[in-house]
Amino acid sequence: MRRLLLRSTLAAVGATLAIFAVPLFVVAVVVSTAPPERRADIVRVTTGLQGVMLLTGLILVLMLLGLAVGWFVAQRRSRLLGDPLTELAVRAERLGAGESRFMPLNSGIGELDRISDVLSRSAHQVTRNLAAERDFAADASHQLRTPLTALLMRLDEIASTDDLAVVQEEAQVAIDQVERLSKVVDDLMGRTRVSDPTRPSVSLDAVLASLQREWQPAFAASKRSMRIHGERGLRVRATPVALAQILSTLVENALAHGRGTVDIAARRAGPSVVVELGDEGAGVAPAIAPHIFERSVSSSGSGLGLTLARDLAEDNGGRLELVSTQPAVFAVFLSEAE
Repeated sequence: MRRLLLRSTLAAVGATLAIFAVPLFVVAVVVSTAPPERRADIVRVTTGLQGVMLLTGLILVLMLLGLAVGWFVAQRRSRLLGDPLTELAVRAERLGAGESRFMPLNSGIGELDRISDVLSRSAHQVTRNLAAERDFAADASHQLRTPLTALLMRLDEIASTDDLAVVQEEAQVAIDQVERLSKVVDDLMGRTRVSDPTRPSVSLDAVLASLQREWQPAFAASKRSMRIHGERGLRVRATPVALAQILSTLVENALAHGRGTVDIAARRAGPSVVVELGDEGAGVAPAIAPHIFERSVSSSGSGLGLTLARDLAEDNGGRLELVSTQPAVFAVFLSEAE
């Protein structure tokens, strides 16, 4: 930009000086090359009152012409700098007003183009941050909904019974749900996409037993059942809260969209442990099946939960797959703990 300003100033001054220098140079050449008698005529013309007035008029004309040319050159050169600055300011204002896209400016002025590139990168980063915040809000809403729903079921059971033993049992389960809810909140606040090599060893039997206790009232209210079977004594590498959230999402999905008994089976498969969950419903529509784990896929509300469940499985070194569409069977693959 400094070079452009310097060139613009020199161009305007140079054009003004040229208006004076070129005529004077022409006159000097004419006088020096003219024959002696012709030079004498020129001297007579330029002396006296008439000569002074002629030279004064010529100088005034040259001054005005020089100012006009200098102004024209300065205007042209100022547009080279002013127009990109104005355009950059307009784009920055649109960015500040909430426009998510910022088209980089290609003005040919290094400093302005660098500022434009910085604004473009900042706009891209802001857009990504806003998208991540929206996703986080949606994720938090869904992950908190399941334990809150289970807690509400337990409180309903307590409110509808006079049996002190049942009240104590349900209250203890409700306390467990509150603790789980607290862990879910902690997990959300410290959530990271980086794999954790120090994932704890968790008993799959304990997680499944807790899952069955949690969802038993909901299945009883729907006059449906949940069957858990398979190998016992399995331990996997996963965060207990995350594993419970994955399986709860699948159970909730089967309860909401499936029919009949929800079947959960655990088994070894090489170095992995597989937990398969299916039901007796019609399954997943062929049009939805390839996109079942994509965010915002319309599946009567199940798409976001399955997306979260898949992400949680990946965060814990495993994966979640739809292994059968009719009937729907989901499989969670986890690393076995020694």
